[in-house]
Amino acid sequence: MKSLRLLAPILLVLTAGSAIAQNQFQLVTGKAFDSALPKDFYLEGNAIPTAKRNAAMATSPSGARVVFSLLDTTGYASNIIEKYIGMIITEGDLTICGQKVTVGSYGFGWVPSPRGEDKPGTFSLYNQAGAKLAECSTPRDANVKVPRPLQVVVNADGTAALYHGRNRVSLQ
Repeated sequence: MKSLRLLAPILLVLTAGSAIAQNQFQLVTGKAFDSALPKDFYLEGNAIPTAKRNAAMATSPSGARVVFSLLDTTGYASNIIEKYIGMIITEGDLTICGQKVTVGSYGFGWVPSPRGEDKPGTFSLYNQAGAKLAECSTPRDANVKVPRPLQVVVNADGTAALYHGRNRVSLQ
């Protein structure tokens, strides 16, 4: 009985920590990430290879999985190369560029700020048929020490941002 009284506060802390974590974005790695990332992504009649080394997966505050990846458009038509740089697959609602995105898969384009300039870039979101759903300005984050082609950063407050180099778009 005494051991149960000692164990109860520990279980309460673990349960509370788990409940807090469920109300924020969390990065997913390992086998769960490996099995979720498709080898190719279908956009406008094209199966375009994903780039695993430039991909990320997170769970949203509601617990839905979201996969992001850059695409290898080398050798595709110029209209595809100019339009798409990456893809998003979401199993739940997400807000990007102030636009609510529902369950589904999407392509995105991203024109970063010119190298060495502190100017915003532009993020464009498309459905799989190629219709533009949203577009927004993406601020440049000078605090990023080592920019990566694509990454998801979860902030201390549980919000997240998708980064392309030093440019970012908020995820909600």
